[in-house]
Amino acid sequence: MSRGTVIALDAGQTGVKVQVRTRDGVRDETLPGVRTDRPVVPQIAALVRALTPQGEPLLALAAGVSGLTAHEADAAPLQRALGGHARVLLAHDSVTAYLGALGERRGAVVAAGTGVVTLAVGRTRVSRVDGWGNIMGDAGSAYWIGREGLDAAMRAFDGRSTPTLLTDLMRERWPDPSQAYTQLQADPDRVRVVAGFAEAVSDAAADDAVAARICLAAARELAHSVTAALANVADPGDDATRPVSAVGGVFRSDLILTRFTELMAEARPGIDLWAPAGDGLDGAVTLLGLRREHPLYGRVSVAAAVQEQIA
Repeated sequence: MSRGTVIALDAGQTGVKVQVRTRDGVRDETLPGVRTDRPVVPQIAALVRALTPQGEPLLALAAGVSGLTAHEADAAPLQRALGGHARVLLAHDSVTAYLGALGERRGAVVAAGTGVVTLAVGRTRVSRVDGWGNIMGDAGSAYWIGREGLDAAMRAFDGRSTPTLLTDLMRERWPDPSQAYTQLQADPDRVRVVAGFAEAVSDAAADDAVAARICLAAARELAHSVTAALANVADPGDDATRPVSAVGGVFRSDLILTRFTELMAEARPGIDLWAPAGDGLDGAVTLLGLRREHPLYGRVSVAAAVQEQIA
């Protein structure tokens, strides 16, 4: 390749997956996640500057970013922050999750990690469902599951509901449940902490009815988002077996994945559930060569390289 660096990244709240390509080869690494309660673009710019080898020009950057607002979804300020010369492609991480899982095929991808967002692509239309953050949405996400689990734990602690193993699991982090809420509210990393409790909920589901109900409810929310997204992009006579892929840490739960699969089959008989071909980082790499005619291209902000601008 020509002298210079090409960077692809998948920036989530839990971690940032990075691929750096130089003439010396390719390296992949994982770095701490972005803070979506702060401006995201400056965080990405600082990260890319640190990843670009000294003395090597940045040729191109393709980034899928969690929590990217409409105000921030403009590649031009990011390009300027990086020196104004590289080709920059910036998209919400739902776009890169889709491309990583299904490539350029039509269908739907639900990406459920700390947050959750579903994207469906039709012949000409694209529909995003949820991904509205932990205050207004993200139903079925790890944060949602963790929050439901902590709520159930405190209800049992108060005597407002039946006992649950979740109270004991919560005590592993907060030995005095009566003080847990103040400690959690004061924790700047509280989103990750709450989302992290989803693993405890999932692990307890085999032995605890309360935890199982939360997991089954998460599966319902995720399936509902997918069916809504597919309906939003459907054209008359569309094949009901469009591929659907489920990605993200939430689907490591066998109970959630199994119930999600059952609900999708009930809602769309003959549903074609695909194992993801790759992850969001693979999608960011795909973004570099995405065809302009593809419906998802309209969801990507592109700042042309200097030579492209001149041409």
